[in-house]
Amino acid sequence: MLDRAVRADGVPLNTLHVLPDPADHAAWADLKTAADAGYAIAMEGIAGSLRATVETITIGAARVHVATPEGAFDPTRAYIDLHGGALVFGGGGACRTGARMHADQHGVRCYGVDYRTPPEHPFPAALDDCVATYAHVLAHHAPADVVIGGRSAGGNLALAMLLRARAEGLPMPAGLVLLSPQADLTESGDSFAVNALVDVVLPGSLAATNLLYANGADLRDPLVSPLFGDLSGFPPTLLQSGTRDLFLSTTVRLHRALRRAGVAAELHVFEAMPHGGFGGGTQEDAELRAEVAGFVAGRWGGSQV
Repeated sequence: MLDRAVRADGVPLNTLHVLPDPADHAAWADLKTAADAGYAIAMEGIAGSLRATVETITIGAARVHVATPEGAFDPTRAYIDLHGGALVFGGGGACRTGARMHADQHGVRCYGVDYRTPPEHPFPAALDDCVATYAHVLAHHAPADVVIGGRSAGGNLALAMLLRARAEGLPMPAGLVLLSPQADLTESGDSFAVNALVDVVLPGSLAATNLLYANGADLRDPLVSPLFGDLSGFPPTLLQSGTRDLFLSTTVRLHRALRRAGVAAELHVFEAMPHGGFGGGTQEDAELRAEVAGFVAGRWGGSQV
């Protein structure tokens, strides 16, 4: 996988994609359309044969893909999936497929939040959609039966959503899964320098997407970069990264911040893994899925700590 992601001279192929200026909204809209179509095809390839059915509902301004497992399942439990894509990409078909994948993996109903994205809908639109979805889920499921998962940008939104939820008096869920979370839009960690061009999936800064998303908001605002927020009272959390992940430092720092806040947090770092894993077909990918499944299964109906 690592070999396929670089040219003959070792330069990651993803460095060839130049992001538009944050002010060029027309270019961003075109790029998002193309990227979302590509993500949808890629997700279908990773997903393989899916059994869960899915319907799309509207909650406020958000579209939510509700996936239901095949056969018997516990209807009291729910998984909320927040997709990745640098806070700009990954909506539509990829999000819909992801909801079905999680419903199959965990054997529960999954709510895949197809949150609004820039350039049309910058911060805080995505966060508003996530909070609205969480409130909707809590109206149908007890907090102890809800687990929230976010990959990359989805990890940012999962954390920011719980910061907002706590401020609005909503209870915490049973658990939190953060896969290489994009929790620091200031990109202040060590690995943003050390792993630049080492991470073949995410070889360099996402400053352009970060500025497009923030739309003038302070990048250190905890609702924009939740690494800088007060994480006390958060639920038990599983975090994952890889030694080649551009977000390794963010994940490590977030793990320490959670531990300092008294949160039960476990960190899994995989050898040579770039951002987002190895594409789903390796032993490491299988081990990560098993770790996540075991963690989630252990949180259903568990007491808050």
